[in-house]
Amino acid sequence: MPDAPSPLSPAALAALRERVSNWGRFGERDQLGTLNLITPAKRVAAAGLVRSGRTVSCARPLATEPAEDNGTPVRHRMLGVHGDGYGADAFEIASHGFAASHIDALCHIFHDGRLYNGYPTARVTREGALDLGIHELAEGIVSRGVLLDVPRARGVPWLEAGQRIGPADLEQAEAEAGLRVAEGDVLFVATGRWALRDARGAWDARSKLAGLDASCLAWLHERGVAALGSDGVSDVIPSGIEGAELPIHSVAIVAMGLHLLDNLELRHLAGACAEEERWEFLLTVAPLVLERGTASPVNPIATF
Repeated sequence: MPDAPSPLSPAALAALRERVSNWGRFGERDQLGTLNLITPAKRVAAAGLVRSGRTVSCARPLATEPAEDNGTPVRHRMLGVHGDGYGADAFEIASHGFAASHIDALCHIFHDGRLYNGYPTARVTREGALDLGIHELAEGIVSRGVLLDVPRARGVPWLEAGQRIGPADLEQAEAEAGLRVAEGDVLFVATGRWALRDARGAWDARSKLAGLDASCLAWLHERGVAALGSDGVSDVIPSGIEGAELPIHSVAIVAMGLHLLDNLELRHLAGACAEEERWEFLLTVAPLVLERGTASPVNPIATF
């Protein structure tokens, strides 16, 4: 098993933020960040991965019951039932947090008064985000998806809460999968979070969660990852870096323009990958078109 990396110092994190910044790279008014790396040719190549036609959802069921890791459960109200002669309902979803599968818009995280690409945080108003809102993804995300299953590569059923993943872990999982993460890929990193939760019960994920060490940011930048997802929130918690609670969120979203997909269900995908004997697939992500929204619940679909 690769040695766990030591947390970066605050100064090293600040230097890394500058080194991986994509501000201005895709234009002064860019709204998509690293999704620009998914070219039409990349989509065509990803479509060529479809062979068996098997589809797999990568989303958790919407959690309507409160739990230690779900302080804002989904509210589901029935508006029409048997006696009304029709079925109808309404939902209220807090799309961020540690329970719902969702994708963060680039307006979600602030750093030093700025959003991705240098937009001022004043662009996020009571009426919604005037730049970088989730509606900018109305055309969806279609690319090659890659799953790196870190517990499988380590030979364990799950990572313990708070256990950190370094670049060496990602490369070991690549070797196990027999592939290499490439520019324009959407990368999913499994930690085994939900298997751990099923075995031991819910815990306060805000205080301890397996995930990527900040040292992975340079690796993600060098590989040209277009979007990043996890069964956690990508960040290891605690980060171990003073003053940086969620450095993956802060640097990936604000500096790199990298959309994050949180709280995914990756066990079914991992099972399908093992049965299909390949860890790459056509991935389709279709966020809700919520004008000026900071996130969207999402159901990513892998097709083999």
